[in-house]
Amino acid sequence: MSVEQPHSLTWRILSQFGLSARLLLLTVLFVMIAEVLIYVPSIANFRQTWLHDRIAAAQIAAMVLDAAPEEGLPEELELRLLQGVGAQAIALRGGGRRSLLTTSDVPPEVSKSVDLREAKWATLVMDAFDVLFSPADKPIRVIGHGMGVEFVEIILDQRPLRAAMLDFSRNILLLSLFISIITASLVYLTLQWVIVRPVRRLTGNIAEFSGNPEDASRVIQPTDRADEIGLAEQALARMETTLADELRQKRRLAQLGLAVSKINHELRNMLTTAQLLTDRLERVNDETAQRVAPRLVATLDRAIAFCETTLAYGRATEPLPQRRLIPLAPLIEDLSNLKDLAPEVGIAFNAHVPEGLMVDADKDQLSRVLVNLVRNAVQALSLAGSPEGVPRIDVSASRHGNFVIILVEDNGPGIPDRVKADLFTPFQSSARKGGTGLGLTIAAELIQLHGGTISLDESNGHTRFRIQIPDRASVQD
Repeated sequence: MSVEQPHSLTWRILSQFGLSARLLLLTVLFVMIAEVLIYVPSIANFRQTWLHDRIAAAQIAAMVLDAAPEEGLPEELELRLLQGVGAQAIALRGGGRRSLLTTSDVPPEVSKSVDLREAKWATLVMDAFDVLFSPADKPIRVIGHGMGVEFVEIILDQRPLRAAMLDFSRNILLLSLFISIITASLVYLTLQWVIVRPVRRLTGNIAEFSGNPEDASRVIQPTDRADEIGLAEQALARMETTLADELRQKRRLAQLGLAVSKINHELRNMLTTAQLLTDRLERVNDETAQRVAPRLVATLDRAIAFCETTLAYGRATEPLPQRRLIPLAPLIEDLSNLKDLAPEVGIAFNAHVPEGLMVDADKDQLSRVLVNLVRNAVQALSLAGSPEGVPRIDVSASRHGNFVIILVEDNGPGIPDRVKADLFTPFQSSARKGGTGLGLTIAAELIQLHGGTISLDESNGHTRFRIQIPDRASVQD
């Protein structure tokens, strides 16, 4: 059978009480420990003082004896002097002679001799506790300094000393309990007001907030405190505010996903019908129709494929890219048509892609990324123009080892500072009124699926997005 350690037993007992009760009990305990440390030297000092008082009284009695006539003092007076001192015998040596004052029943031997002239601190403490816990039946001899004499020696009974020491200990105990209760009460009230009540307010708010985290009215209102409790209130308020905003946003996203799934079904049917009508353009002999029809068909195919993956995107993430080596130049040339979204602005589109540059990517997903970036640039230039004159969009690409770097740049006014921190965060990155802020988020996710990166590069003062796509062999390594 295992024996439980004392400290674990104490902790188990304290754990049965609340925080306030524990503080009260521990305060009383610590004050009592402090009082014990004070009591040990105090009881030793009390005993020493008591014995010194008896030595002083004995010397006065001896002086009375010396002043007596030659025939001596009456026996009754000597007995009264000894009773006043509380001694059975008094001896005094000084001036070359010795005086003795005794009763008729002086004990033949003593249990212990106490020399107050050479007493050490440790000896006084040990002797004091010997008197309290193991008093001797026989009297003791006490020797101490006197005024104008060599020493004063008395023989006395320890019982009056022990009774006085017990009274002193009882008074110390009662005083310690009173001080402990007063101190513990003050500490309890102070901690209750300064710590316990604020902590209960924090825990109560957490419990209330967890019942409906989306309710902004349940966010804790921090007080003006500048201590750790005040910092905890401020941190809790920030956390609850952030959590409430995120939960409300996730709920809106869930509702948006339901709406998109409904729209997706109808939009897919419309695009399928449009694709059937576009197929007829391929049989028209008009040159413009023959040139535009393939691009229109390819665009509709991508739109239909995107609609078919919308539900999968809402349920989890974008589908894994179907990567293969594709020429990059034709993909970027198709982006030039996007400038026609704002024909009145006169945007110049410049493509700088080496012939034969191949990129290891999913053609449809990479096209979606580039379309998002170029369309954003067209919209920015159409709204704010360019401080450099002719609005311009430059798309360039180059290979660096196992990576292909694509740069999409415009010479518009740039992205506002308030948007940069959440540039790739859903519903946060749109700087245009009415924008959803999803384009860059989707672009970042698609590039990450390729093992690449997309970042904002404003080193030349323009808005330039840098896309880095590694080859699959580099990703696997």
